[in-house]
Amino acid sequence: MTASAPSATSSGPRKLLRKHETDYTLLGTAHVSKASAEEVRELIRNGGFDAVAVELCPARYHNMTNPDALAKMNLFQVIKEGKAGMVAANLALGSFQQRVAEESGIAPGEEMKAAIEEAKAAGLPLMTIDRDVGVTLKRVYRSVPWWQRTALISGLVGSLFSREKVTSEEIEKLKEGDVLEATFSEFAQESEKLYQALIAERDHYMALRLAQENGDSRYKKVLVVVGAGHLKGLEENLKGHLPEELKDQLAILDSVPPPSRWPKFIPWIIAALVITGFIIGFRHNTELGLQMMLDWVLINGGLSALGVLLAGAHPLTILTAFVAAPLTSLNPTIGAGFVAAGAELLVRKPKVEDFSRLRQDTAEFKGWWKNRVSRTLLVFIFATLGSAAGTYIGGFHIFGLLSAGAG
Repeated sequence: MTASAPSATSSGPRKLLRKHETDYTLLGTAHVSKASAEEVRELIRNGGFDAVAVELCPARYHNMTNPDALAKMNLFQVIKEGKAGMVAANLALGSFQQRVAEESGIAPGEEMKAAIEEAKAAGLPLMTIDRDVGVTLKRVYRSVPWWQRTALISGLVGSLFSREKVTSEEIEKLKEGDVLEATFSEFAQESEKLYQALIAERDHYMALRLAQENGDSRYKKVLVVVGAGHLKGLEENLKGHLPEELKDQLAILDSVPPPSRWPKFIPWIIAALVITGFIIGFRHNTELGLQMMLDWVLINGGLSALGVLLAGAHPLTILTAFVAAPLTSLNPTIGAGFVAAGAELLVRKPKVEDFSRLRQDTAEFKGWWKNRVSRTLLVFIFATLGSAAGTYIGGFHIFGLLSAGAG
C-alpha cells in the first residue's frame, strides 16, 4: 500500500510504503536545494523514525564524513593497480560539483550530509544503500559500444575545459539526480543500456540493499532519502518481489562485465610485428635495420615525451618517458605511463597540502597542472596516450620503410 504525502516544508515528493512489518517513507530530494536539506532535518527530528537510509555508497559516505580521506591516498598504489583513470574521472565529476557549489552557493549533496548529521545526533542507524560509484562508472563504460565510450570520455573531459557558468538546466538535472546522472543524462536518454546501468540498476540495487539491511524488519519505521529521479523506480522495486538470495543478486549488480578479449592481444600482435620488421630490416641490410630502430625510438619515445611535456612534468620525467616508451611498447606487461608516473613521483613527491587541496585545485582547469597529485595522474594518462599513438604511427612507418626497401 502506497500513498503520496506532500511535505509541509518543501515540494519534495514522498511515498509511504509498507513492506512486511516496516513502514518506509521514501523522500525524493533535490540534490541542490537548501529546502531539501531542511526537510530532511525536520523529518528525522520529528518523524519518529528508528533508522535512516541514504543514496550513498560506502566510499562516498567515507569521503563525505572524512574530508581528509584524499590526503591518505597512496598515489603510487592507485597507478600500479590501474585505477588512475578512475580517480581522474571522479575528480572530473568533482570539479563540476565544485563549480555548482561556487556558482549556486549550494553544495550538491547537502541533504545527504543533513541526513548523516541528524541520524548521528539522534543515535539512529544509518544505511548506505547505493552502489559503489566506481562500479557504476565501469558498468556504464562497458555497457556501450566503443564509439559511445569515446563520446562519454569526451564529455567528461570537455567539462574540465568549459569555463561557462553552470546553466539553470544543469541545476535542474541535479535536482532530479546526482552529479553522475547530471553528467551523463543526455547520453542516457539516447541509450537504453546506459539508462539501465546508470538509473534502473541502481533503483533495483537500493531496494535489494534495504531488504538486506532490514530483512528481519527490526526497523519498523525507516526514512529513505534519495534523489527525486529515483523515487518511482525504488518504489516499484520495493513493491515488487525481491529474491531470497539477495547476496547473489547484489553480486551480479556489483560485478563489472569483462572487457572484450580480443583487444588484449592487439599490443602483443603489434609488438610481434614490429620486432619481426626489425629482423627483416636487418636481414635486408644493417643500415635499414638501424634506421628503423632509430625512427621507432624517435616516434614512440618522442610522442610519449610530448604527452608528458604537455602534462607539465619534470624534465627528468620527460627524459624517462622518451627512453621508456619504445621499450615498454615492445613489452605490453608494463606501460610507459606507469614508468613516467613513477619517475614524476620520485622527483616531485606530492606534499600533504597537495592532497588536501586536490578537490579545490581540480575544480579549475589550471589547477590540474598546479597540484602535484593531479599532475601525476595527467603524466600517467598523457604518457600512455602518447606511447599508444607512437606505437601505431611507428609501426606503420616501419612497414613503410620495409616496403620502400623491398622496392
